[in-house]
Amino acid sequence: MKKVLELAEKGRATTSPNPMVGAIIVKNGKIIASAYHRRPGRLHAEAIALKRAGERAKGAELYVNLEPCAHLGRTPPCVKAIIKSGIKKVYFAMIDPNPLNNGKGKRELETSGIKVSKGILEKEARELNKVFIKYVTKKMPFVTVKAAQSLDGKIATRTMDSKWITSDASRDYSHRLRSEMDAVLVGVNTIMRDDPILTSRRNKSPIKIVLDSNLKVPEGARIFSNKSPALNIVAILRKSLKDPHIFKKVDRFSKKGILIIACPGKNNRIDLVWLLKELAELEISRLLVEGGGDTISGFLEQGLCDRVLFFIAPKIIGGRGAVTSVEGKGAEKVSQAIKLSDIQVKMLSGGDILVTAIPTT
Repeated sequence: MKKVLELAEKGRATTSPNPMVGAIIVKNGKIIASAYHRRPGRLHAEAIALKRAGERAKGAELYVNLEPCAHLGRTPPCVKAIIKSGIKKVYFAMIDPNPLNNGKGKRELETSGIKVSKGILEKEARELNKVFIKYVTKKMPFVTVKAAQSLDGKIATRTMDSKWITSDASRDYSHRLRSEMDAVLVGVNTIMRDDPILTSRRNKSPIKIVLDSNLKVPEGARIFSNKSPALNIVAILRKSLKDPHIFKKVDRFSKKGILIIACPGKNNRIDLVWLLKELAELEISRLLVEGGGDTISGFLEQGLCDRVLFFIAPKIIGGRGAVTSVEGKGAEKVSQAIKLSDIQVKMLSGGDILVTAIPTT
């Protein structure tokens, strides 16, 4: 099962919104075929492994990290192929959390006379597919908040200079992170201040999302240029469409292929819960929130962040007017501060420190 999980991991950057799945077929103590799921619409890991094993699969055992599917999706159900192949026993790590399958695959295999064993390395399997688990059970993306700051928590100086606070190693890590995401989200102030391009140096660049209640984003922003070809989404307040100038700007954006999502408001700001559910409808299961301070605080204060990554540079910027990585209203008392668990600290080349943690509610 460890080998299965290692295989599944290979699909991290390409399988969304599907889970990462690996499969190994064993006969007489030897691996005769293995595979992993590569991308939505392609054959699942079990189907590929069975195809590679051919007639040798008869009487063999199948190891897979997720319960085989019994429902028809983009591809045929794997359970039918397993039964037809003559596999005698299936080991899987965890029950599929998808309500469409959830135990159905196990029951069909057992009904057909195939022995089933579940629960091997279940904790590790659930950790591997935590994004998928949230996506199919809560119908919301898994949200990662990322900040690059100085030791004293600044993301820009009092003159709004921000290039570059962290090292090349941190920025390389960030580009790798983006390539694993379906979408990256920033607030309009980040666009106005930094004019980022929000691409990845890797093969895959994510969808770009701008939180912009009143559509202030410049039409000439670099994220809308040919140098940043991935889909652009701008989330605005629905009530802002009453302004004729904004309505006309929406029309111009739409003609350029920019998707405008008109969101309901909550406390005069975009309702983030509503927006996240809307993004899930667009099959966005992995969302990276990169800033700025007000945007990050919105996700943290509402308990919508599943993981935080703080890149901390060995620099002290100082200044009351300097921009901090987490702004918003903030806690009134230290006892009300957002607490973190599962903290990991990593030293990066260039002297930066990466702190990864899970916010607790």
